Amino acid sequence: MTKRRGVTFQAARKIMLSFPGVAEGPCYGTPGFRVRGKFLARLREDGECLVVKCGFDERDFRMLANPEAFFTTDHYRGYPTVLVHLTKVQAADLRAVFEQAWRSRAPKRLVAGYDQTGASGHRDADERKRVT
Repeated sequence: MTKRRGVTFQAARKIMLSFPGVAEGPCYGTPGFRVRGKFLARLREDGECLVVKCGFDERDFRMLANPEAFFTTDHYRGYPTVLVHLTKVQAADLRAVFEQAWRSRAPKRLVAGYDQTGASGHRDADERKRVT
């Protein structure tokens, strides 16, 4: 049995808003996500891809590991962001790259609180919801 691939924007929104302090608001005319006012991600104008500010190392790792789901364009090449094809990414991979973005931008106390409450429990709950 193959793993189900792709997520809807609604599923991506749910993943991103599950992190403490993340708020949704407009960003260049599309839905954007920030933690305490710091940019994390936004939906591109095409409605099929997310722009996620994850850092150069994470971007390069993701593009090597799964170039079908993670990519960049000339416009974003000089920025520490990765583009994510929603129809080609697995929810767990989207959660992981967004978590990297969140951890790098969220206040340390927010990250520490998240880690103390058992971040892995969050993933388990999401996995159970997808299976049912």
